[in-house]
Amino acid sequence: MIPRTFPPAPGWSPDGHRIKAELDYSRGPEKTWVYGGLRVRDGQQVTMTATSRNSVFYQQFLQKLEAANPVGDIYVITDNLSSHNSLSTRTWLEDHPRIKHVFIPVGACWLNLQEAWWRIFRKTALAGQTFAGPDEITQATALATTQLNQRARPWIWGRPAPPTRHLRRRYIYHL
Repeated sequence: MIPRTFPPAPGWSPDGHRIKAELDYSRGPEKTWVYGGLRVRDGQQVTMTATSRNSVFYQQFLQKLEAANPVGDIYVITDNLSSHNSLSTRTWLEDHPRIKHVFIPVGACWLNLQEAWWRIFRKTALAGQTFAGPDEITQATALATTQLNQRARPWIWGRPAPPTRHLRRRYIYHL
């Protein structure tokens, strides 16, 4: 093998492996929050970025969910974050009867299919990236959501049933 005579591409180590940077989850003025909702019957996703994680932005996200699902009831499976159950959110939900909240038990995030989607989303949009500001995070979020929605499939909780086994040969004995 011939040694490399040029510098590696950004995001790649000198030995040819992709650099994996841990995501920085913390609070501060430069933070960007990503809200997301998964429609399990067809795998379509709605995402939104916000500068804060509060009731106002959560209600804006619920409006986006309502616009993306024009007919039928909308069941939002969510955790027990204070903005999901605040007085202003409950008051807002009274004016939007199609949206119904279902809260998962504390410590049981695996019950929410959205959590599995977040893993795929982080790998697609955020892994190995360095963002200069919130606008780049918003752009990466929109691009990744569009790409993932193009190849979306229905989400099923649990392991699929094993295929039924068909016998390759059948012997019939005549006496």
